[in-house]
Amino acid sequence: MNIKKASILIISILLIDQISKVYIKTHFELQEEIKVLGWFRILFVENNGMAWGAKLSDFVSFISDRTAKVILTSFRLIAIVGIGYWLWNSIKTKASRVLIIAVSLIFAGAFGNIIDSVFYGFLFNDSYGQVASFLPSEGGYDGLLHGKVVDMLHFPFWKGYLPQWLPFYGGKHFIFFNPVFNIADMAISTGVGMLIVFNKRAFPKEGEITKTDILYQE
Repeated sequence: MNIKKASILIISILLIDQISKVYIKTHFELQEEIKVLGWFRILFVENNGMAWGAKLSDFVSFISDRTAKVILTSFRLIAIVGIGYWLWNSIKTKASRVLIIAVSLIFAGAFGNIIDSVFYGFLFNDSYGQVASFLPSEGGYDGLLHGKVVDMLHFPFWKGYLPQWLPFYGGKHFIFFNPVFNIADMAISTGVGMLIVFNKRAFPKEGEITKTDILYQE
């Protein structure tokens, strides 16, 4: 897989991710939800931290939320450089197609969320009780490196109260698969999943030819 094909994959994911985020940001109020199909919902939330909404300041109490946000965003910028080098080196050394696709997905997803973290703070005003505007005259809701990641995909497969006989959680309300995520998160998860499931194809031993490579050559 050459650099052109990898670039097309990355750009396609970035476009879908950013178009969906900008649309949600400029058409929904925060926490607004609509039912799309069955258990599929569009729910607009903003993530100011890491996965699952966790913040660095939750683990390091002496760091303020704003400082933690800058550290987290800076770490993401450093990480994306490392992932980019990994992808470039994989293409240069003609690594397996599975590996290049997986790393391309991870790179695109990480890049998509970095755009939110770095730029959305001054590109949009806040969404509390209103639909946000792009480049508002009064300025954005925050500055560089302080943007919040836009999430909107919600799949609550089951909601209800757990049986009383369950230890610790019996009788409590529970939602199965409660996370809200975005296209970038899906790309990252898919890329990581490919590396785990197709590990032998992604990292073949020296001289080993995988079925994927044979099909690609044909």
